[in-house]
Amino acid sequence: MKIVLAPDKFKGSIDAISLCKQLHQEIVSLYPDAEVVSFPMADGGDGFSSIVRHYLDTSTVSAKTVDPLGRTITARYEYSEERATAYIEMAAASGLALLKPSEYNAMRTSSYGTGLLIRDAMARGARHIVLGIGGSATTDGGMGMADALGFMFLDRNEEPLDPCGESLTRVEEIVQPETDFLEDVQFTVACDVRNPFYGPNGAAYVYGPQKGATPEEVKELDEGLKKLDGAFMKYMGRSVAEEPGAGAAGGLGGACDALLGARLVSGFDHLTDIVDLEEAIAEADCVVTGEGRVDSQSFDGKVVGRVAELARKFSVKVYVICGASALTLKELNPLGVDRMVALSNEAKSIQDSIAHPEKYIPAAVKKIF
Repeated sequence: MKIVLAPDKFKGSIDAISLCKQLHQEIVSLYPDAEVVSFPMADGGDGFSSIVRHYLDTSTVSAKTVDPLGRTITARYEYSEERATAYIEMAAASGLALLKPSEYNAMRTSSYGTGLLIRDAMARGARHIVLGIGGSATTDGGMGMADALGFMFLDRNEEPLDPCGESLTRVEEIVQPETDFLEDVQFTVACDVRNPFYGPNGAAYVYGPQKGATPEEVKELDEGLKKLDGAFMKYMGRSVAEEPGAGAAGGLGGACDALLGARLVSGFDHLTDIVDLEEAIAEADCVVTGEGRVDSQSFDGKVVGRVAELARKFSVKVYVICGASALTLKELNPLGVDRMVALSNEAKSIQDSIAHPEKYIPAAVKKIF
């Protein structure tokens, strides 16, 4: 029997690499003769750089930058000197996890720190930047990142705007960098979602509330993203309104596309280009995947949904072990999931399952198999 393990991390609980190790151990204890192959995965969000390091043996680099509210911090990214490629997780500088809940502020937070990390990588010699853009604290349409790279956003009085969400509705003009230092750099953006730039399914309406935006602010941010897209069309010659993934990370995906000529790809697809996951699944009897919380968004570009898609191609069974699930197995069956166990159902409390997942994984594996 061949079993493929391809889970994402359980955010705030256990990373994907450690999860694979424990799942492997528990499965082999049940089936000593089973061939168990591990592919810890990520979708472009938190944990993306550690998974890249796992597969590509990159070096970890530290750099001075700022957090979403402009405070000085040190962040890390991965760098391959051989490939002249930097792998930057935008959440390292512009992530929601860097803020206290009382500090969430979609109107004021900025992706400027992510731009500083890009500058640092370019100064190091990077000619290819791979940017993982999940887990952001921002809805600034990428203005902060672009400002750090030399772009300017002007209001109707031709005054520079503070690059944050509340400035979006006032953008009238985009001034490009004075030098052409960006021209020889290739940008790839690894997205964890497929949302468009603005509209009912766009960055503001879908993700703004979890970043602290009130209903009134969500409406203003959405109008601002639409205004910014108009400026993209006027000054860069292209709209990103309907580009899948343009709404990722508060519109950072769209800004990378319009301003940097970035290629927007699924973070999951980027990793599967590196490893032979599809080939392994094709030869498997079943695949075990999972994430911290399974819900409808799990099937919109994230690891669980993408693994299920691959498995369906080869009629391979899909088993999900997760921290918690908002969906029942009956709801998951049409989405390609054959069995599901949530650690929260095995533990005394959700908090205990998050704090000590290793205590409940053995029981979950036994139930799945």
